[in-house]
Amino acid sequence: MKKIILLFSIFLASDLMAQTNTKVNAPKSASSAVVKKNPSNGNPVTIKAKETLVEISTDYGVMVAKLYNSTPLHRDNFIKLVKQGFYDSLLFHRVIREFMIQGGDPDSKYASDTTMVGAGSAPGTERIPAEFRNNLIHKRGALAAARDGNPAKASSNCQFYIVEGKKIDSSELNQIAQSVKTNNPGFSYTPAQKEIYKRIGGTPFLDQNYTVFGEVVSGLDVIDRIASVQVLPGDRPSKNIRMKVKLLN
Repeated sequence: MKKIILLFSIFLASDLMAQTNTKVNAPKSASSAVVKKNPSNGNPVTIKAKETLVEISTDYGVMVAKLYNSTPLHRDNFIKLVKQGFYDSLLFHRVIREFMIQGGDPDSKYASDTTMVGAGSAPGTERIPAEFRNNLIHKRGALAAARDGNPAKASSNCQFYIVEGKKIDSSELNQIAQSVKTNNPGFSYTPAQKEIYKRIGGTPFLDQNYTVFGEVVSGLDVIDRIASVQVLPGDRPSKNIRMKVKLLN
C-alpha cells in the first residue's frame, strides 16, 4: 500500500515538471441557486439546494468548501469520514506553491517530524471509482482526490488536495488542452472555463485525470498562506499544519 499510494507524489511531481518545461442512484442537483450566510464569517455564499458545506479549520485560517452532488461517490465518502471525525488533527503533509496543498493521510496524525507520510488510507474500501465530469476543472480552490497510479484512475479513499495553481493564458491553456484530450478525447474547454483559468488560475494539466469533487467557496487566502510555508525535502511543511473538518449543513 505504501508503495502504491506514494506514486501519487511521483505522478503529480512529474506532471508539474512537464508543465513547467512547456512553459509551465445519486441525488439530483437542484437547478436553482440560493444564497446563504457563511457560518464562519457571515459573508454570502451561493450554493445549490442540498449542496453540502464543510469547514476546514487550520492555524492559518478557515476554509469553507461545498461538495458537488454530481460526484456522489466522493461526496458521500467525504461526508462519512467527516462525520466520523476522521480528518481531525491530520496534517496537510504535502505543499507545493502555485500547485496544491494535500492532506488526509491518517498516518500523519502521530507521525514524527522526520517520518515520511502520504501512504495511508482509511479503513474499508481501498479506492473510490473515478468521477470525471467535463464541467469540473482544477480551478483555484478546487477540492480533488489524490490517487495512486492505478489504470482506472480511482481515487484514494481519504487523501485530498486543494488547488492553489496559477493564472493560465489562452496560449498555454491551448497547449495543455491537447494533453488533457489524451485522458478524454471528447473534452474541450468552454469559453467560461478558459476565462476562469485566465482570471483566477488553477492546474489544468490535472483535468480529466484526477477527480474534482468540490470547491472552496470561502477562505481562498488560507490556501495561499499554507502553500507559502517553508517545506522540507518531500514537500512536507517544516511546521505541522493540522486540520479540523466539520459539516456545516
